[in-house]
Amino acid sequence: MDLKRISPEETKELLDADDGFVYLDVRDVAEFAAGHPPGAKNVPVFERGPMGMAPNSSFVEVVEANFTKETKIITGCLRGPRSMRAAQMLIAAGFSEVIDMRGGLDGEMDPMGGIGYPGWQRRGLPVSSDPKPEDTYSALKQTSDR
Repeated sequence: MDLKRISPEETKELLDADDGFVYLDVRDVAEFAAGHPPGAKNVPVFERGPMGMAPNSSFVEVVEANFTKETKIITGCLRGPRSMRAAQMLIAAGFSEVIDMRGGLDGEMDPMGGIGYPGWQRRGLPVSSDPKPEDTYSALKQTSDR
């Protein structure tokens, strides 16, 4: 299955339509806490450790514990690469409705280090830094630990 990628505006339209789409923010816990699309759920695909960023070995397990394989999931990160990786992992695990948001929260970088494709926040879309407790990684991870 090819990975479908959509713009931040298309993402907002799908989320606003209240058609069952879930925005899965795959950035680390601190990045998520600093700001995310309203209503986003946080399951990091990589986590910060003493040696820098490392893959979250529980990523797919935590998503599986909280969402069905038919859940309509839109993945997003800061710039795009992590969410693409997360989307591909979910598709490989059997999730059938996975879309990736291009540009992430900030934007895709061009070869010169500038923003080549503005992300969610740079397009003036709403950002929240006050997640519902049940949308945080610690709460979602608890579900998978049961």
